[in-house]
Amino acid sequence: MALDTQHIILSTDNLSIGYSSKKTQHVVRSGINLELKKGQLIGLVGANGIGKSTLLRTLTKVQKPLSGQILLNGKNLSHYTPVDLAKTLSLVLTEKIASKNLSVFELVALGRHPYTDWIGNLNETDIAIVNKSLTQINIADLKDKKCFELSDGQFQKAMIARALSQDTDLIILDEPTTHLDMYHKAYILKLLQRLVKETQKTILFSSHEIDLAIQLCDSMIVMTNSEVTLDAPKNLISKGIFNELFPKDLITFDLESGSFRVKK
Repeated sequence: MALDTQHIILSTDNLSIGYSSKKTQHVVRSGINLELKKGQLIGLVGANGIGKSTLLRTLTKVQKPLSGQILLNGKNLSHYTPVDLAKTLSLVLTEKIASKNLSVFELVALGRHPYTDWIGNLNETDIAIVNKSLTQINIADLKDKKCFELSDGQFQKAMIARALSQDTDLIILDEPTTHLDMYHKAYILKLLQRLVKETQKTILFSSHEIDLAIQLCDSMIVMTNSEVTLDAPKNLISKGIFNELFPKDLITFDLESGSFRVKK
């Protein structure tokens, strides 16, 4: 059997996530072992309150793990300086930016901050990367618009372009399709799929759009009450993992269609 030599961008070893205070620890999930590979689109799904945001915050060093370790390109996440981490991992959150008076170009150019001088001046290389990112996301025609003038879908594309201009191996997005209609949800996830193929970056996103993720992702992380599982969608279906996501009184997973159905 051939060995899988595909580069591992991020891995976890017996990771435990949650919250701690002086007196106690609240464990959200434990025993998490994941390997995110280069050039894959990976969806993180699970019911509300299952711990998806806690996992993403831990993987991005926003909060500390309770135990276990996280390796990013083979280096312990805790050993990264803020600047080095920003050159390896970019993060797109659901929160709105503080000032929407920025132009789209200025917003995307913020992705170059880890590489600029202390004043934040852009050199020719930075400007070229920003313009390339705008073109890759198909929003070059919006670069002079103010962010407050954008639709939710356009603003989300601008945020993805900012992450792309940061030129990191790993891009993590927290619910990038929130507030979008069905067409634009599919558009954004198809855009992420295309970017993975074109750039060979690894993109991890959390989403409630499980049916779309099953169709478009190379791998998925599924969080249930009993375990956290990473595998290809077809393997997760065959293992019956999606049947464990929700109570069976209202919603069931249909194996033939590979999608969820509401009981009539």
